[in-house]
Parts: sequence; structure tokens; C-alpha cells
Amino acid sequence: MEGSGRGGGSADVVLQNYKLGKTLGIGSFGKVKIAEHLLTGHKVAIKILNRRKIKNMKMEEKVRREIKILRLFMHPHIIRLYEVIETPSDIYVVMEYVKSGELFDYIVEKGRLQEDEARHFFQQIISGVEYCHRNMVVHRDLKPENLLLDSKGNVKIADFGLSNVMRDGHFLKTSCGSPNYAAPEVISGKLYAGPEVDVWSCGVILYALLCGTLPFDDENIPNLFKKIKGGIYTLPSHLPALARDLIPRMLIVDPMKRITIREIREHAWFKTLLPRYLAVPPPDTLQQAKKIDEDILQEVTKMGFDKNQLVESLHNRIQNEATVSYYLLLDNRFRSASGYLGGDFQETMEYNLLHRSSSSIPAPHRLPGYMEQQVIGSRENFPAERKWALGLQSRAHPREIMIEVLKALQDLNVCWKKIGHYNMKCRYFPGFPTTESMLNNSPRSNHSFIDESAIVEADEAGRESAVVKFEIQLYKTREEKYLLDLQRVSGPQLLFLDLCAAFLAQLRVL
Repeated sequence: MEGSGRGGGSADVVLQNYKLGKTLGIGSFGKVKIAEHLLTGHKVAIKILNRRKIKNMKMEEKVRREIKILRLFMHPHIIRLYEVIETPSDIYVVMEYVKSGELFDYIVEKGRLQEDEARHFFQQIISGVEYCHRNMVVHRDLKPENLLLDSKGNVKIADFGLSNVMRDGHFLKTSCGSPNYAAPEVISGKLYAGPEVDVWSCGVILYALLCGTLPFDDENIPNLFKKIKGGIYTLPSHLPALARDLIPRMLIVDPMKRITIREIREHAWFKTLLPRYLAVPPPDTLQQAKKIDEDILQEVTKMGFDKNQLVESLHNRIQNEATVSYYLLLDNRFRSASGYLGGDFQETMEYNLLHRSSSSIPAPHRLPGYMEQQVIGSRENFPAERKWALGLQSRAHPREIMIEVLKALQDLNVCWKKIGHYNMKCRYFPGFPTTESMLNNSPRSNHSFIDESAIVEADEAGRESAVVKFEIQLYKTREEKYLLDLQRVSGPQLLFLDLCAAFLAQLRVL
């Protein structure tokens, strides 16, 4: 059985609910066509991806990842995926049709934008990025080429092929994305949690919007990397004062000191002329799915679909002909409403905010000392902005936290190697003799970190299978709050869990 190369007839059979139109673009392993959804009359874009080409180019994971992520999302500034139709030879991805092209082309055409227009785009971008992070997804390739504009000049974040799902207790290390927009820790190959690298990219985008140029640019890649790692750029004199304050806070080389999405939202420049629907985070996807629009429901029912089955499918996020019709009608009604989003979405957001503020939120369990443990298992007990957390949180100064960490490691006879200001590789040998005498000359007493010269080398002969290797990283999550994570690299998992328990017991009050 052949794929999209079989000709239009075969595609027409597979896509019987759509009338295919002209080709919008051709890529390395497929093409994008405009189409009309026959039941609703609304336009969509259909990616026709050839399985053989995807496999030959080793892009299966990229395609699967993007589909998996977009299926989760329902946000006005993230490209919508309506359905995926698979055959043995092709994958047909039915997506929102965005008419006006890339933000990149818009900037190239207009040069630097007026402050209010730049802010309009930036507010929408931040809203979409925040939604990604709340759903445990980091984009990792934010740039104007991946920001589409619809016919009303609204941003749609697209191309989630390099995105990754953040898992509790895990850090990312892949160097990916476009070099000009990549954070220093990404191009350096260091561990990163995710949100902070998207913040950096948003800072570069904001600079491009307001200046018409890139802050970090050089034809010579080593020189470009040097500028990025050193945070070397200039701020034009024409920049408004508040923007001159915000951009440098986003382009801080040290991810621990970089501004967070939450802090960006609270910045005076961002809050100016902020539309009401962007003033609070949108409802979660599951909550949106539970709120059924009766008028749209009636319209879809008139097409011949069973009302009860449609409601059940919507609640359970099941993709079928009826739900595709429902969401196409719903989305297009919002787009035509005044203020871009209709009142129903606004009401849902307001309900969501009231629901969160009136909920009783239990105080997190306090561990001995200064750390706060984040209870991940019961996410519904937390407000939306605290839906994910890694490891242990603290309000202490990062240096004090790291000193306490080193004390605990020393007491547990753990060897460590500093690979960054807030990042260490560690090894634990059960029953290994105390390292205290070997660390007595460390500069811990004057509040500096263990240097690589202080690494304790142990005899691994005959004991490698019992060695636990893990990494420790500290990073900033919000104002005056830091987060410590331990991640196992290798070694017995149960032994690592025992070590974590002992580590927690060793942490002292600051």
C-alpha cells in the first residue's frame, strides 16, 4: 500500500471529510495542504507526512512528540491540532489553518515594531509559553519563524518537534534549537530544567520585536557562542525605559538569576494594556473539555451525531468526526468574536480563577530544616501555577543551600565533582571509608564551593556494580525561591532512594 505518492485519489479516500485544496508548502518528508472541512465549511491545514521518508531521516520521534504534545493543548495562542489520521504509509495531521505567515517575515517587512504592537505579540507569546510549562512541556525552539500570525494578527506558537516533556526529578541536556535564540546553558551542554531556556528565547524575541535585529548575531559560530555565553549585547537608546529593564533580566547568563515567567507577568511593561483574557492563565485542558457549549453542541447534533455520545467523547478527549466538528465550530466562533476570544472563554477563565482562589490549599509538608517538599501525587490540591515541581524548595540564599548540601554529602561519605556553580556530579560507595579527612582542606569554611581539585577519587575495583552515580542541581523557580533536585544517573535504584532519605535527614537548619 503506497502513501501520499499514490496520488490525490487515495488521499481523498482517507480524508473523506475534507476537500483538499492547494499545497501551502513542501518539506523534507511531506507537504502541507489547505483543506475545507465539509461538515462545518471551515478551513484547516493538513500535514501529509510520508512514513518512509520520516523513517529514513530518523524523524519518527520528532513527529510523534509534536503530535503527542499538541493533542494535549487547548490555548488561543498555540496552534490547534484537530485530528490525526494514520495509514500504513502516511500520517495526516489536521491542524488549525493560520493565514498570515510567520512573525519572522512580519518583522523583516516592518523592521522594529512600535512598542504597543511588540507588547501585543509578546503578551500572547508569554501566555502560550506559560501554558506549555504548566502542562510540563518546554518548547526549546522558540523563535519568530515558529510563531505564526492569524488573519487578525494574533500569535500562534507552532513547531513543537524539539519540545520535550518535563518529568519530575529529571533535567534535560540536549543542545537543540536555533543558536541565535538558544540559552547559554543549552549551547554549553549543561543540564537545564526547561522553563528558563524558554525565558531566554523569549528575551531574544522581545529584543527582535523592539529593535528589528538580534541581540546575539555573528556569522562565525564560535564567536556567536562566545557572545551568548558572555551575555555580550547592546541595548539601543530608543528602547523604552521599562523594556530596557525587562530585556536584560531575561537575558541573564546565570539561569538561577534569570527572571521567571511569573515575574515577567508581574513586570510593569508586560502588564501595560494587558487584555483581560490574558490577565490570568487559561483553564486547564481537562477543565475546558468539561465545559460544553450548548449552542455548538446543538449545531453538531443537527449534523446527525448523537448528543450523549458527543458529550462523552468531549469529556474524555476522544478524537472522532463529531468532536472535530465541535472544536472547529467552537474555535472559529471565538476567532470571529470581538476581542478575539468570545465571552464563554472569558467566563471559563473567570470561573477558573474564582475556583482556585476559593479552594482550600493545604500547606506543604515541612521537612526538617529549611526545605519544603512538593507533593506531586495530589496535583489537584495546588493552584495551577504550582502544578509541577522538582525536588525540594527553599527560600534560603543559593550559596547557603549549597553549603548545606556539601555538608550533608560529606557526612554521607559521598564524593562529588563541581560541574557548574549549582550543579555537581556525585558518586556513592556503600561502606566506603569516611571522606572527612580528605575534605578538611576544602574551602567550605569560607563559603565557597568545592573545587575540582578537591574531588575524592575512590578505588572502584570490584565495587562498580554497587556504586550510585547521581547529579545535584539547584535552580530558581520564582522570586526568593530555589529548587534542589537529585537525579540518579546509574546504580541500584533502591540504594539511591535510601541515599536520598539519608540525605534529607542530614540537611540542617540554616
